[in-house]
This record gives sequence, structure tokens and C-alpha cells, in this order.
Amino acid sequence: MLSAAVLLFSGQVDLPGQNRQQGSPGASEEHSFHLETVATGLEHPWAISFLPDGSAIVTERPGRAYLLEGSDLHQISGLPPVQAGGQGGLLDVQPHPNFHENGLLYFSYVTAGSGGTGTAIGRGRLQGLEIREWEEIFRMNRFSRGGRHFGSRLAFLPDGTLLATLGDRGEGDRAQDRDDHAGSTIRIGDDGSIPGDNPWPDTPGVQPELFSWGNRNSQGMAVDSASGRIWQTEHGPRGGDELNHILPGRNYGWPVISHGVDYRTGEPPEKGTRHPGMEQPLLHWTPALAPSGLVLYTGEAFPAWQGNLFAGGLAGRQIRRIVLEGERIIAQEVLLHNQAGRIRDLAQSPQGFLYLVTDHREGSILRLVPLEEE
Repeated sequence: MLSAAVLLFSGQVDLPGQNRQQGSPGASEEHSFHLETVATGLEHPWAISFLPDGSAIVTERPGRAYLLEGSDLHQISGLPPVQAGGQGGLLDVQPHPNFHENGLLYFSYVTAGSGGTGTAIGRGRLQGLEIREWEEIFRMNRFSRGGRHFGSRLAFLPDGTLLATLGDRGEGDRAQDRDDHAGSTIRIGDDGSIPGDNPWPDTPGVQPELFSWGNRNSQGMAVDSASGRIWQTEHGPRGGDELNHILPGRNYGWPVISHGVDYRTGEPPEKGTRHPGMEQPLLHWTPALAPSGLVLYTGEAFPAWQGNLFAGGLAGRQIRRIVLEGERIIAQEVLLHNQAGRIRDLAQSPQGFLYLVTDHREGSILRLVPLEEE
């Protein structure tokens, strides 16, 4: 039995042409909700992803994964060793679109190799509480030292291909080198093959998996299965965190342009905030939200939230509800400001509840449920 916490809310709405408004206590602009604690005692949980039967897979950065059933966590065996340290370790998890038939789970993780460490993707079949037939299907082409900016979110497109975000590894110039996987979004087949309709499947000097480049460190990604739109949230430097609409073959500007400034010097980037041939974010946040985890809400539990994006915040310790009109942003709302902790990931359950994981040494799984569910 889940124990309901007190109702938690902190609401702000940014509306075009208006001043920021404070929402009424106990309710967001559209819905009242409870914040419930589902499970506690996780060590730096990084991702949560639901399976068709309503259970979920949860990863911990040190290298463990669990099956969440109700409020019970069961550890899964059969995963490969990961290189845990700094921001790296076991990262995202996504079930195959036909998981109910093939049982395949996909994981992104940090592994060691020549030159240091880098991001890899593997898959295996979940049988009971064991991963079997494990295989690595991708690893970035250049490993390096340091523990920063590995990405890494996974999302399947409607055509069954897999997207993954790869951070710049703390070396910004790599994000403008198309012969380097760092600082990009890649697209591969579900077996790691190269889709023939990728932007550069066979162009000399360009990695064939590249889908977009100039991405600093994207840790939130959501795909609209109806329209095919790809949304990403990206960590900026000091300020300048971004929400982007990702399109194939586009350059998102890092480190040539940014709405943030250098951590050490406080100086803006070389070309400021705009440069020809480089995309502008739909939203940018200063002070930093440190966005990680992104979900496009489609459930029935909160009907007025359907079609909204929800972005988790680490530094901001909040959820941003982002109201869309097609590809335009028309409003924002802040939920759970300084209430739940460092929000690392978000997911929608089959019942339409909004789950979140908090990235702490003693991390938790929480969920938002409508007030009327009391």
C-alpha cells in the first residue's frame, strides 16, 4: 500500500505578455494532485521506464537495475559491468516497442576502453529477473578521460529506430566535429545497424549514426508518436539550459553559440546567441534548471495535461510543465519547487500517473496522482 504524502505544490506560470503569476496552493493551473512516495533507498537512481504490464525498470548509476512492481523493487541480474564515476555509470533504459513479444530492454551506460571511457548502448532479453542474450550494439568512437557529459537518453521513433543522446564529454569543440560522436544525437536500428535514411549514412568524414550535432549534454528526450516530433532538454554552461525541437541533420550550435556563459570567465561564447546555420532553442532557462528527464504527457489521469511536456530539474529541484501549441511554447508552470529534490527522470505509467526519480545517495521513486484518487 502506497502511503500518500502531504499535497505538495509550488506553481508559477509564464504567459506571453503577462507577469509571472503564483498558482493557488494545492493545485496547479489545471489539476490538483497528491505526491506519493513509491519506494526509497535507491543509490543515485537515473532512469525509470514502464513496461506494458504496468511494472517498471529503474536504473541506479552505480550499475544496478530493478523491476518495480507496485512499491516492491526486485534486483535484475545479467547486466554488464559499467564504469561508474562522476556523472557516468548505468544510465537510461527503454523497452523495445514490441517488448510484449520479444522482451528486449535497451540500456545506455559508460564503459571503459582505449583512451578512457565513453557511452555505449546494449540490449538483452528480460526473463524473470535476469537479462539474457546480452549484446552491445553501439559505442561512441572516441573515448576520453574525465567523468562529465555522457548524455544519455534513449527513445524509439515511430519507425522502430532508436535515438540516443551523447554528451560532449566536457570538451565542447567535439560537438562541432561530425566525425566524433560526442555532442550529438545518434539514430540506429534496433540491432545497432545504420538506417539508410540517416542524414549522412555514407558521407566521408561524418559518423553515419549522426542525426543532429552541436548538442552539449542532452539528458531529456521525448518523442510524439503521433507527429514524430522529437523534443530534447539540454544542459547549458552557466545558464542557457535549452528545450529543442530536434530535426535531422541540424546543428544546435554548441559551443559556438549559447544563451549561457563560461563557468570560469563569465564570458559569452564566440558567436554569442545566434549564428547562421545553427538552430535556436524553443526555450532557454537562466538561472539553470539543469534539465534531466522529459515526458510528453498523453494519459487519462490528468486530462487537461494531455499534450504537455514535463521536464525534470536537478539544480532547479522542480518539474517544468510546458504547454505546447504545435511546435510553439505558449506557457510554463513550475511544480514541486524545492519539494521533491533533484529530479533526474520522469515517466508516465499506463494508468496515467506521473512518476519521478530523485538523484541522491538516498534516492526515491515518487508519483503524482490526481487529488480525487484519495
